[in-house]
Amino acid sequence: MFAEFFSTYLSSTVRFVFLLAPFFVVTMFLALTRGQPVAEKNSIIRRATVAALVLGLILFFAGPVLFNAIGITLNSFRIGAGSLLFLTAISLVNSGTRNHATGLPQEDRDDIAVVPMAIPVMIGPATIGAILVYGAELKSVPEVVGGVLALVTGLLLLALLLYLSGYLERMLGKTGLNILSKVSGLILSAMAAEIVLTGIAGFIKSAGLV
Repeated sequence: MFAEFFSTYLSSTVRFVFLLAPFFVVTMFLALTRGQPVAEKNSIIRRATVAALVLGLILFFAGPVLFNAIGITLNSFRIGAGSLLFLTAISLVNSGTRNHATGLPQEDRDDIAVVPMAIPVMIGPATIGAILVYGAELKSVPEVVGGVLALVTGLLLLALLLYLSGYLERMLGKTGLNILSKVSGLILSAMAAEIVLTGIAGFIKSAGLV
């Protein structure tokens, strides 16, 4: 039981870390909070992380209910969510930004913690689909617990990077952060391909074509 939990926790943590595209989020956070005092930045990080965690946990457990309610299979959703995630990965590789979040730094908002920081910068459309899929894939209690803790860990690591964003910008510069975002996009594309191929294989098997 512990081995099952630990294996799920480790693999899911890696998945969630790259799924959240942390260096892209850091870049957006720096742009959105430019000139704000440190205390205000820290408050935004805390509120954005809590909002993203609440949404992430809801999505994690909502998958099976949602799929049954709208009458689609997990395999079909894998193909759709994986395709959307692949488009996001391409956007990260090409420009270092997610395709749904370009232009956000120019928006004038009184409070950016929930929108746009938590949604859609931290958890965007492709991330939502992937979390729904990952949550639905985990069946046993150790797997579910491992997956939930992995999501929490991924968001805590992201929050830590946001707290250190000023140091990262000085150390890596905008170019360095952009390069790391592109590397994250490359790994994300492999994750998207795995989701799509798993969905296709599952669909073929369930349809009795092999």
